[in-house]
Amino acid sequence: MIKKSLFTSVALLSLWWILSSLWVQKQPPNVLFLCIDDLRPDLNCYGNAEVHSPNLDALAAESTLFTRHYVTQPTCGASRYSLLTGQRPTRPVHLTNAAIEKEISGKARTNTPETFVDHFRRNGYYTVGIGKISHSADGYVYGYEEPKSDKLELPCSWDEMLFDPGKWVTGWNAFFAYDDGSNRQSHKGQVKPYESADVPDEGYPDGLSAQLAMNKLKELAERKQPFFLSVGFFKPHLPFNAPQKYWDLYDEAKLSISPSPTIPENVNPASLHNSGEFNGYKAGEEHPALNSPASDAYARQLRHGYYASVSYTDAQVGKVLAELKRLKLDKNTIVVVWGDHGWHLGDHRVWGKHTIFERALRSALIVKAPGSTAGQQREEIVSSVDIYPTLLELCQLKPATELDGKSFVSLLKKKKAPAWDNVAYSYFNRGISVRTDRYRFTKYFRKQEPTVELYDHTTDPNENHNIAGQNPEVVERLTPIWAKGNTGVYK
Repeated sequence: MIKKSLFTSVALLSLWWILSSLWVQKQPPNVLFLCIDDLRPDLNCYGNAEVHSPNLDALAAESTLFTRHYVTQPTCGASRYSLLTGQRPTRPVHLTNAAIEKEISGKARTNTPETFVDHFRRNGYYTVGIGKISHSADGYVYGYEEPKSDKLELPCSWDEMLFDPGKWVTGWNAFFAYDDGSNRQSHKGQVKPYESADVPDEGYPDGLSAQLAMNKLKELAERKQPFFLSVGFFKPHLPFNAPQKYWDLYDEAKLSISPSPTIPENVNPASLHNSGEFNGYKAGEEHPALNSPASDAYARQLRHGYYASVSYTDAQVGKVLAELKRLKLDKNTIVVVWGDHGWHLGDHRVWGKHTIFERALRSALIVKAPGSTAGQQREEIVSSVDIYPTLLELCQLKPATELDGKSFVSLLKKKKAPAWDNVAYSYFNRGISVRTDRYRFTKYFRKQEPTVELYDHTTDPNENHNIAGQNPEVVERLTPIWAKGNTGVYK
């Protein structure tokens, strides 16, 4: 009798385990979307051995890492607008940081989702945003020096939009934070573009965002509902401010400097800029420009600050991922790490984004999805507009509107590359640039010559030599491909 009862209990327990497993498998996957501001692919997992990024490296080992991911616009608000809507820019406002505020905020709800976050929300997901996901530092519309408003940038996308500004009081103050509770605005720009302070991670805003995300994950784990949680980290955006322990990871004297220290050959300076945003930090030791580059010593100091900021954010990402795993949510959660654009670290004498060169357009993209191949690197060219349709396919949702991108789910699941159209379009500075497997081809709508640039990435990966004039046949061959990306944004 005892044996029979024990057998029955074991059988029932096994049946319960099987049914529970099937129930879990049928649940739509959660989504954890991590936006990192100004994150170019300078991580150890991308081959930069100088950078300490153990948590993102560990995630990459479980994910698909895209080595050639390109944004559509090399500026924060415009890039995020394109990401969230799955659309390339068609009007000048789409190239500005005000794109989301002007095109989405304050608009009435329609049958078309305002973003892919809204799309998930309409399909039963509980959506939570923390930090900078759209353009605003905390998701609300107000000026840098104004009190926080109650007007959401994305009014239909979030069930909750959260941020802990700590001692900085508002999101924008926190975005430009210094450890004493001040910010760039309060100092009227009379601050250095970097800071190291002997404070814990929570001594700067991204540490507070990580803690907020961990607490929210605990709540979401209790809900009987799939979730979409997005966390927007500020660093390594200027100012390069991070706790001292992350600065201590680096020997500044051993850091490399740019392999592109000069303006490219056969390029008009109008294709570049004089680092206006960077030089807005007026107390910096030097104020580099195209005709007066930073010294090697200062370039290393700034790179030190950028890398320390990357390592700081890497640690915050690690905390969030560890909590996801502790709560046993990791097996059924899609994780995306996305950099909103790249950044010139003195490349072509520029400190900042806002160009349509490789350094400003190429950014980090790491995707982990249930059932995908772990630890692979894909060299196919993908665009930020491809992320919207990819997430929909992963979650078995249908588009509600026509999207400019294409799903790259096939690249997540197959080691052998499928047929793939290796083309990505980018827009800025009155120019349109197309990245193909071998070339970057750019045409500008301006008077300053030359207006056409061509870079061969097989021989010139750092884009130091514009060879358009010497290769008219390549220009002719690429022009029809470039024309497919001409959305009419420049009239």
